[in-house]
Amino acid sequence: MWNTLTHFFRQTLLPAGEPREDPRRAIKLAAAALLMETARADFAVSAEERQAAARALQQEFSLNAEETAALMTLAEDEGKRAPDYFQFTSLLNRTFTPAQKIRLIEQLWQVAYADRRLDKYEDHLIRKIADLLYVPHRDFIGTKLKVRQAAGVTEP
Repeated sequence: MWNTLTHFFRQTLLPAGEPREDPRRAIKLAAAALLMETARADFAVSAEERQAAARALQQEFSLNAEETAALMTLAEDEGKRAPDYFQFTSLLNRTFTPAQKIRLIEQLWQVAYADRRLDKYEDHLIRKIADLLYVPHRDFIGTKLKVRQAAGVTEP
């Protein structure tokens, strides 16, 4: 199954005519892994969290539903096998602009608040990722408050 998914990922997530060593593939996987790790942080991935992660990936990378599902499956597996988050954040630090990093943190909050509650493990993970991405604290807090308000959650 792993080989089938890897083949599908390589064949469908790269735009036609581009070289097979496209670094955007790794960027998509890194962002997806962080989104899925946020969903897993509270030890239960809800349907709402999966949908929020899928929405973020589709919007950010212009993926269709099939590409998104394949990417999320690979990201979940990669996240489970990764010893830490550095391999993901270091790639994103090299390629994302400060605005893209802030947008990713906002998307992580959207995943965390998708089930209308914030678990302490989700909060800790997003704080850790924001630090690894060198996102200023004011932006970390600003995105949290923005997403919390949009989700209609009144408790911290």
